[in-house]
Amino acid sequence: MLELTVNLDERSYPIYIGPGIFEAGVNLLDYIKTRRPVVVTNETVAPLYLDLLLNKLAPCEPLHIVLPDGEQYKTLEYFEKVSAFLLENNCGRDTCLIALGGGVIGDLTGFVAACYQRGVPFIQIPTTLLSQVDSSVGGKTAVNHPLGKNMIGAFYQPDLVLIDTNSLITLPEREFAAGMAEVIKYGLIYDTELFAYLEQHVEQIKDQSTEHLQHIIFRCCQIKALIVAEDETEQGQRALLNLGHTFGHAIEAQMGYGNWLHGEAVAAGMVMASKLSYQRGKLSNVELQRIINLLIAYDLPTLFPQEMGLDVFVKHMKKDKKNKLGTIRFILPKNFGQCELVSDVTEAELEDLISSNAG
Repeated sequence: MLELTVNLDERSYPIYIGPGIFEAGVNLLDYIKTRRPVVVTNETVAPLYLDLLLNKLAPCEPLHIVLPDGEQYKTLEYFEKVSAFLLENNCGRDTCLIALGGGVIGDLTGFVAACYQRGVPFIQIPTTLLSQVDSSVGGKTAVNHPLGKNMIGAFYQPDLVLIDTNSLITLPEREFAAGMAEVIKYGLIYDTELFAYLEQHVEQIKDQSTEHLQHIIFRCCQIKALIVAEDETEQGQRALLNLGHTFGHAIEAQMGYGNWLHGEAVAAGMVMASKLSYQRGKLSNVELQRIINLLIAYDLPTLFPQEMGLDVFVKHMKKDKKNKLGTIRFILPKNFGQCELVSDVTEAELEDLISSNAG
């Protein structure tokens, strides 16, 4: 089992990573200071892990709520459903919420925890690769709105993140690939050795070798923990974690949440950001091709939907959370391991990019 800490002074918390630790290795009861923790999960994950978790929590008389599975359910409607469940069961401020599932469950549960009675403890048990390497760490919680992804939320840190790599065995191949988009992102924005590792071990990672999975998950969490400790509420460096997301969120919003998985949209968005950087003379053609080739190797899309034109992208990107004073700001790679936030991208540049990239 590997362990690291997100250092936020009195709000610091541990991350545990390893195979089988969901069943044994970490005593969840040590992190729960309530008589009735509440597990929030979905219809896909519940048959696999809910009974096991409830048995571990049995001394605390746990409650649970099972939601539909999918990005389209990360909404205020389901925020209200979970909140109502807590109220109906007379849950107090000492209630601990436990998010058992992927990024949707983690984001939604965390946002409920941030708001219910002005804040209750919560624990993340992520079961998808994307949530294990990214969304479960750092305290970003939110729900989607029809006009924009993750537009209603809060920064609210968990008390514990428990990552069992064995949970990935049941993950569909498409979901696993979507998670690899975020892993590749970390290599591109921060760690050239990680990027090279991903190039060198494609088959072992796709075959879910425990050693290789632990390595990439630990490194991604380590990078994110360092960045979050420096910039918890995304006032500066943390914004670089959004490489590919400005374009990717536009794809998700336009195509309908869930039709393109988040990681798929981020993959296409990373290619767009990288091509824009290439157009500006920052990335070389060799570097651009390495990025594209690695995404292809992990079965990820490198082209955005053909029906999306400049007007569609701009409409959605105007709502991006990085914008300031009405100016759309982009995260662009300067080279492997380094990105920059720019605000001077012209409409002509975007037109050239979109006309050359549609598929």
